[in-house]
Amino acid sequence: MTNKNKTTLYIGVTSDLQGRIWEHITHAYPKSFTAKYNLTYCIYYESFSNIQEAILREKELKKWRREKKNNLINNINPEWKDLNSDIQAW
Repeated sequence: MTNKNKTTLYIGVTSDLQGRIWEHITHAYPKSFTAKYNLTYCIYYESFSNIQEAILREKELKKWRREKKNNLINNINPEWKDLNSDIQAW
């Protein structure tokens, strides 16, 4: 997740991507990191067959420097387009 100006990134894990994005957009948790920094744009996601793999990947990505995260996003979504409408259409 990122904000309008693409200045902050959030990495998380969920078993319900559609629902979790909706929570970020609506600020369901007003004191959360995503609400504080208005992170309402989903610009990248990965799918896994089990939660353990997803958690390991989340921990790996969180250790990366911003440049490496940017490169990962750019390879999949070079325009940093908000993917929420695509995800909600599943």
